Amino acid sequence: MIDIAILRADPDRVRENIKKKFQENKLPLVDEALALDEKRRALQTEGDALRAARNALSKQIGLLMREKKTDEAEKVKAQVNADAARLADIEKEAAEASERLKAIMMRIPNFISAETPIGRNDTQNVERERFLEPKVPDFEVPYHVDILEKLSGIDLDSARRTSGQGFYYLLGDVARLHSAVLAYARDFMIGKGFLYVIPPFMIRSDVVSGVMSFEEMDGMMYKIEGEDLYLIGTSEHSMIGRFMNTTLPAEQLPLTLTSYSPCFRKEKGAHGLEERGIYRIHQFEKQEMIVVCKPEESEMWYDRMWHYTVELFVSMGIPVRTLECCSGDLADLKYRSVDVEAWSPRQKKYFEVGSCSNLTDAQARRLGIRYKTEKGSAFAHTLNNTVVAPPRMLIAFLENHLHADGSVDIPEVLRPYMGGTEKLTPRA
Repeated sequence: MIDIAILRADPDRVRENIKKKFQENKLPLVDEALALDEKRRALQTEGDALRAARNALSKQIGLLMREKKTDEAEKVKAQVNADAARLADIEKEAAEASERLKAIMMRIPNFISAETPIGRNDTQNVERERFLEPKVPDFEVPYHVDILEKLSGIDLDSARRTSGQGFYYLLGDVARLHSAVLAYARDFMIGKGFLYVIPPFMIRSDVVSGVMSFEEMDGMMYKIEGEDLYLIGTSEHSMIGRFMNTTLPAEQLPLTLTSYSPCFRKEKGAHGLEERGIYRIHQFEKQEMIVVCKPEESEMWYDRMWHYTVELFVSMGIPVRTLECCSGDLADLKYRSVDVEAWSPRQKKYFEVGSCSNLTDAQARRLGIRYKTEKGSAFAHTLNNTVVAPPRMLIAFLENHLHADGSVDIPEVLRPYMGGTEKLTPRA
């Protein structure tokens, strides 16, 4: 949510930002917000005048009563009562206007960075850097489900019977590898000075509406029937929600946190072959990183965070590249975002395995996350980034470490988490 003061002072800047995000349908929201803001402030001014008049009239009534001017006192009382009735109406109208204004402001997208390329969708994202040389082996790389089945590491059929499409059982060494990657990612981030956290996996609606736009919520979140609770789509939701309506001591910033959680997503829509299997699913696990910081530090942390993800993948021998997300590919709260994509030898292209975002103060405004300053308080900046999200990253892992005989090498950094295992081999 942007600062209402910016909207008042420079509405054309807000309109131009909406156009850059190709959300022209939201342009009328600017005038609606300005009209509601003007109405709210006019009501506030009228209410303040009535309160001041009430105080003055109350003193007058006391004076008239002491002078035994009862009739005059009764007339003033009648005026006080009339003003009180009007004040009650004003407070009701002002509250309604404020609620409508907040709802509109929450739909107006955050300003984008000057570094953000202008484009309508993710096909216009811009490649920035590549890390490790992508390779294509001299044998045909099987579909990732086939690799997993030869390793006796997956059971999709049983999952369809118990839970439906978009679920899976991971088995044996593959399940252990899945957990090993998460444990390694946890320790990797702890080594970077991040505090490890396991957060709640369900959050209330006021947290949901604070951490994301209504459109995102509808497309992602699972609602718990009969409860004011939603299953989290990522631990960012409950991690940021932890600081809702708080004012943090300045000396505590930055807060650098890494969290583990299962994640639950609707994943609406049809998907092609490569996005089936364990690529696009309703339930997965993830290691996340969160930073809450002062505004002047957020761009530094943005660069540092996505570099951590790159470093993690490179340490496991997986080639990756970074893409600067274009304006039309940014969610409403995002100021800037970079996707980390891993190389797929099978597809001979990169695919997304993580995303790093700087939300500036847009999310903090929705949730009321402040920090103390010499002049009072200010809104903090919030950032989030995927450290690693198996099982999707397992696709890149398996393809990049696969041999023609179906065996898969385990990188040295993961072997301590795999009991010293150096290679996974197919089973009869």
